[in-house]
Amino acid sequence: MFAVNSIVEQAPDTLNKRPLSVTVIGWIFIAAGVIGFAYHVTEFKTLRPFPNEIVWSACVRLLAVLGGVFVLRGHNWARWLLLAWIAFHVILSAFHAWSELIVHGLLFVVVAYVLFRPRASAYFRGASGSDWTRPLNS
Repeated sequence: MFAVNSIVEQAPDTLNKRPLSVTVIGWIFIAAGVIGFAYHVTEFKTLRPFPNEIVWSACVRLLAVLGGVFVLRGHNWARWLLLAWIAFHVILSAFHAWSELIVHGLLFVVVAYVLFRPRASAYFRGASGSDWTRPLNS
């Protein structure tokens, strides 16, 4: 009886623990977003006419950071944002070399698998939508 009660009491903690693969994906998106944003910010100049694509590129990079941070916090919408982000890049890479399309397509499959497998889904179901206090490194 004691063993059953202790297992039941521990169950919520183990269900809410972030899988390592979700942590890795979250930090990869944060890093990619920060590096890409830093790269595109260097393109800002006082040119006339102002190149709007630089602003859009920077915003897309910030979406990667936003999605990465909130995936680490366990927000369900953030995993959909990251999947949409990589899907957008699959579409963009269709207009470039086949190798880019293949790489982005494979990344899409990996991200989808990691963020939507049963263990990750349990993690995202367990997170409260208003939980701003969840640490990034847990």
